Amino acid sequence: MKKNVPYLILASLVLSICSCVPLRRMEEEQSKRKTCETELATYKTDKEEREAKLKETARLLDDNQKQVAGLARDTSILGISYRATTSRYDKLNLINEELLRKYNLLLEGNVNDTKKINGELQITQEQVLKKQDELKRLAGVLDGQKKELDLLNSELKKREARVAELEFVLKSKEEAVNKLKKTLSDALLGFEGKGLTITQKNGKVYVSMDESLLFASGSTNVESKGAEALKKLSKVLEQNEDINVLIEGHTDDVPMIGKGEIKDNWDLSVMRATSIVKIIIKNSKIDPKRLSAAGRGEYFPLDNGKTPDARKKNRRTEIILTPKLDELFKVLNTN
Repeated sequence: MKKNVPYLILASLVLSICSCVPLRRMEEEQSKRKTCETELATYKTDKEEREAKLKETARLLDDNQKQVAGLARDTSILGISYRATTSRYDKLNLINEELLRKYNLLLEGNVNDTKKINGELQITQEQVLKKQDELKRLAGVLDGQKKELDLLNSELKKREARVAELEFVLKSKEEAVNKLKKTLSDALLGFEGKGLTITQKNGKVYVSMDESLLFASGSTNVESKGAEALKKLSKVLEQNEDINVLIEGHTDDVPMIGKGEIKDNWDLSVMRATSIVKIIIKNSKIDPKRLSAAGRGEYFPLDNGKTPDARKKNRRTEIILTPKLDELFKVLNTN
């Protein structure tokens, strides 16, 4: 039995040693595991902070991009008038950048170049001041041009208003002339085509009456048929107070053989026009101030031929009706 005691003690020692080794390893492993878990938690926290910073950076980047897009849209509305100024402003920025670069060289201790750079800086600063003065001058010029443009636009609007007013007056006069022509045609319906014609041109109405309807050859006394037509014409003229009336007598080119008061074609044309004026005044309440009588002799023929038909066309009296242009002249004389 005593012989077995050492063996027992040895076995106990071996068992004790074998049981201690795994326990130590387990404790080491647990320590490493705790360390890893701590580091992992630290990494997770750091990761979450980085992800939060990344999201914030992304948001700031998106805001910056939106601002850049907004600035780009705002910049696109600049006009041609400011391009020259913008170009000069860009040059000024380049000069400022150059100033900063040289200033940084001074700060870095480039003592050897200090004097040279100081001189260049002074020159550059003078250039900057000149550019700033130039920008101010250009801004003043632009402001003056803008004021001048505003003035021109205002004047243009006034002129456009005057043109519109003139167009309205002219249109009203044209409508009045058209209405007058129709009224005359209705009143003289039985005479048109029988020695009497009514035409409209250049804003006037022309009532042309052949000699055969008004006068005997060489006479200044109006025949009864012509007087009837003139009476109807007088009533129309009486009702249209804004019409001026010019009566023109015309003859052919056959020389007048002087007899009595009628010496030549001039006398004949004038006296015939005057006879018609007197009939119009006698048969209406028209203001005589609206009437004018003139003789044209043979110098305004309708037909330059020397045939009997040509001379017959030229022996006529023209009654020219012209709308008064008082409103038109009033508009033209405004401002």
